Amino acid sequence: MTSSRHGRGTGRQIVAELSALDRALYEAVATAETPTLDRFFRRLSTVANNSVLWLGLAGMIAVVGGRAGRWAALNGVASIGLASATANLVGKQVTHRRRPDRAGAGVRDERQVPMPESTSFPSGHTASAFAFAEGVSSVLPALGLPLRLAAVAVGYSRVHVGVHYPGDVAAGALIGRSAGEVAPMLLRLACDIVRRS
Repeated sequence: MTSSRHGRGTGRQIVAELSALDRALYEAVATAETPTLDRFFRRLSTVANNSVLWLGLAGMIAVVGGRAGRWAALNGVASIGLASATANLVGKQVTHRRRPDRAGAGVRDERQVPMPESTSFPSGHTASAFAFAEGVSSVLPALGLPLRLAAVAVGYSRVHVGVHYPGDVAAGALIGRSAGEVAPMLLRLACDIVRRS
């Protein structure tokens, strides 16, 4: 009995310390003087709203990439769908983490975007970004590195503009990467079933 209480106490302490670290990292980013980067990350964060950035890239890849490009784009879009559903319909409903207090943390007005009304954990923008990168690169590996770097930039931008904690972004990246591996497999399975029927 005592050991199980001790284990629960240790678990709570670890969660409390990770939460404190997450807030400290958020505040370090929030208070950094980066006026040139503020403009870039604000725009990047905005263009990633509703996966507009990724859907636009999917269209370009489908048009210029031939058959492989069409499959890559389809994988990317399907991966976004799975990641978005997992992050927004499951993750945000199960966890009710409040959005960061930008005013309290001192986030500069120049870098802010409108604060989303949804809960903070996990980051849906990041989930979609990593899902797209993973889904596309399963067919076109040469695009893997630039798309993953773009996904990292989008994830970071959500902390930079003050709407997510770093932990939200890390969770979104894990969801996105997983979705980007699973969705292409499901698409292949669906195509095989259709061909056989």
